[in-house]
Amino acid sequence: MTALDARTDTTTVLRFPAGFRWGTATAAYQIEGAAAEDGRTPSIWDTFSRTPGKVRNGDTGDIAADHYHRVDEDVALMRRLGVTDYRFSIAWPRVQPTGRGPAVRKGLDFYRRLVDRLLDAGIRPVATLYHWDLPQELEDAGGWPQRETAYRFAEYAGIMADALGDRVATWTTLNEPWCAAFLGYGNGVHAPGRTSAVASLRAAHHLNLAHGLAARTLRGRLPGAAEVSLTLNLHAVRPCSQAPEDLDAARRIDAVGNRIFLDPVFHGRLPEDLVRDTAPVTDWSFVADGDLAAAAAPIDSLGINYYSPSVVGAGTSESPSPWAGAERHVRFEPAPGPRTAMDWPVDADGLYELLTRLRDELPDVPLVITENGAAYDDYADPSGNVKDPERVAYLHAHLAAVHRALADGADVRGYFLWSLLDNFEWAYGYSKRFGIVHVDFATQRRTLKDSARWYAEVIARGGLEGA
Repeated sequence: MTALDARTDTTTVLRFPAGFRWGTATAAYQIEGAAAEDGRTPSIWDTFSRTPGKVRNGDTGDIAADHYHRVDEDVALMRRLGVTDYRFSIAWPRVQPTGRGPAVRKGLDFYRRLVDRLLDAGIRPVATLYHWDLPQELEDAGGWPQRETAYRFAEYAGIMADALGDRVATWTTLNEPWCAAFLGYGNGVHAPGRTSAVASLRAAHHLNLAHGLAARTLRGRLPGAAEVSLTLNLHAVRPCSQAPEDLDAARRIDAVGNRIFLDPVFHGRLPEDLVRDTAPVTDWSFVADGDLAAAAAPIDSLGINYYSPSVVGAGTSESPSPWAGAERHVRFEPAPGPRTAMDWPVDADGLYELLTRLRDELPDVPLVITENGAAYDDYADPSGNVKDPERVAYLHAHLAAVHRALADGADVRGYFLWSLLDNFEWAYGYSKRFGIVHVDFATQRRTLKDSARWYAEVIARGGLEGA
């Protein structure tokens, strides 16, 4: 792919390169349901969602979108949309219930069936090994703050490579380790709900280690042409002014939000300023010899999840804070512009900024947008239609930003829209809808939203109508 492949043609269609991957994405706990079927045991999200006050309305993922029983229907929807790729995650406690030892056959069979249906439909399966559903038994033993969890994860990666490696060509080790570490162990708004700055930093390090160990395990078990990846939710951080203290606030958030993963994974080192910033919290003595080299296992692409930018200035953050080492120095300010139902600002320029930054900092690493989308208050009208013009506008703007980055030299190989289905939206339960397919959770009826039809047209033409 070259920048010239992404130029605008005379019909005002923003053409994407030949072979560009058009996908959609989901996560196991958010859609599968069947939480206690066929040997699956609780994950940290099962436990967290059953804890009073943790999830809106007391919602759980017990049924979710019932994807476990509706695989054929959901794959048929994807085929109807014309997607080339589908990014799904594997529920660790469904295939290895305790996080140790042999796999459960019925759990593996579910993913075999899903992959077979995708291949039959001409859709390329993209598997994510970890989208936050740590087996509860491993959390009881200490969870991600304990280095043993990284070794258990590598073992699990080997199990999945042996089971699906002949049919799945792209493997992502972790999804958004920042959320797993800092929302799960820092401010506790995600499972397992712990609030410890040092635990969040330990978790971040052991997630980096887990990624590297798993990447090496996958390399040893998969065919040579298989791709190994990692997905990060990098923060598009902007200072609220050019004052030195506000610039320093942005630097601090970049360190603990972005470079805490980028530097170990791509350079085999910890950021020096991060170590200084977090000195009041930890001396990083939990980093053992060889850990950072292990974390830097080569990968074939980097996945980017993007929803909105962050605007910061000098100040203090609410406690407990996910920003270990920065909470006494940084405040977050509202960004201008329209907002989604999540109260997140809509700003596609942030995605362009991230892609061009990575173009410059990691010029040899192909990029894939592995999540991008928006929640709005969708509903089916009396005729059964789901009109969501705000989502269409959001997606159009962000795909245009991807196209602009491509034209400016960013090596972007694909775009995965979040999400295929309305689902269990973590601590928000079922109150927020990200899907391009509406799900009536009482009946499990699926209805294509206008955004789904729009996305199908984009895929069919291989490009985006110009503004």
